[in-house]
This record gives sequence, C-alpha cells and structure tokens, in this order.
Amino acid sequence: MHKLTSEERATLLPKLAGWAATPGRDAIHKQFVFDDFNAAFGFMSRIALKAERLNHHPEWFNVWNKVDITLSTHDANGITSRDIELAHFIESIAPPASSPRPRHSTLRRRLIRWLILGWPGAGPDVDASAPGEEEG
Repeated sequence: MHKLTSEERATLLPKLAGWAATPGRDAIHKQFVFDDFNAAFGFMSRIALKAERLNHHPEWFNVWNKVDITLSTHDANGITSRDIELAHFIESIAPPASSPRPRHSTLRRRLIRWLILGWPGAGPDVDASAPGEEEG
C-alpha cells in the first residue's frame, strides 16, 4: 500500500466535501453532528462493520452527538486509497449537513407527548388524579 501521490491527492481529496488535512500529520479528518447520541452511535456502528470488512479502522472520538473521524493508513504512514474508500463510504451513510436539533429535543418531544396524550399508562380505567384529590 503506497501513500497517495500529489497528483492522486489533487484528484481524489476535493471529491470529499468537508474533509480537511490534519495538522501535523498525513491524515484527513471531519466532524459529523447528529440529533442525539443514539444517531451518532448508530453511525459509528455502521462504519465499524465496514471497517472490519476493509480491515481498515478509523481513529475517532465521540461525545454525545458529535463524531470526529481521522483517516490515515498506519502501514503507509499517510493517506492511501483505503482512506479515500472508507471516507466515501462514510459520506454515503452520513446525514445531510444541517444544524442539529436543540440538545434536549428527545426530552422536549416526550414532554409534548405527555401534555397532549397524558401520562403513559393513564387510560380510562387508571386513576390519573393526584393522591388525595377527590372526583367531583
């Protein structure tokens, strides 16, 4: 596996929107932002399955809804066609670039659902009144 030549880089890297050179090393990186942790972790899981098939694993960092990915081929000590292939796969499964929803969107949706539909389990044969409250 050889590092990409200058000509290969000039042709291949511009096709990877948002990927940038990593300062201080021969690598590329990009940050992805999701609605919540579940979406970010699901994204990482799909990449992990592909990376295993390619036997080429990314460097990454995840905090709640953000995933930072760095790609470089350690055996070649730089960017190779394997990094480009994995980056294209990552782009193919990434959500469209957009602003994430507010941080507490899941909690907010649950609260709205509760206000509209009532507390879960509180049906016609369940007493949803506060303790000590009389009907009346």
